[in-house]
Amino acid sequence: MTDTGGGPAVVLVGPMGVGKTTVGAILAERLGVTCRDTDRDIVESTGREISEIFLDDGEPAFRELERAAVRTALAEHTGVLSLGGGAVLAEETRALLAGHRVVYLEMDVHAAVKRVGLDAPRPLLVINPRQQWRKLMEERRPLYTEVARVTVDTGTRTPEEVAETILDALELKEA
Repeated sequence: MTDTGGGPAVVLVGPMGVGKTTVGAILAERLGVTCRDTDRDIVESTGREISEIFLDDGEPAFRELERAAVRTALAEHTGVLSLGGGAVLAEETRALLAGHRVVYLEMDVHAAVKRVGLDAPRPLLVINPRQQWRKLMEERRPLYTEVARVTVDTGTRTPEEVAETILDALELKEA
């Protein structure tokens, strides 16, 4: 594995349901490192599910927790790091991602429907999930591409194929 000068070996960004957690686990295994997910960090640190935080405290409170979780993970973690779908909304987070091996996992709405069903308990997709997903992607796609060194379409690939594509694109050696 090539040294990034500290921080994670790979950072995965992309929309909910794109496979960041699954692909992250495969990458971590192949690289011989651990995998970390900032959404999971938030749930563990608060003892509450993300949907509860959204409902009880609002999106701004969640986004503050998210910025702190990303900042900490980027500073501490040396394995594969998966960020929540909206993490790139924060300018601070985008700035922190500069210089890291960031991979944008993308998919279209048809793949999202198949994977997530767009009826899962996702706080930002409660009303008219397809339209909301499209709106979120219009807002976030430019931010994902801004921070990414590599973009991988996950719509027609298995998680193993996505991981292989990432390893090849970033010229990373397996453990």
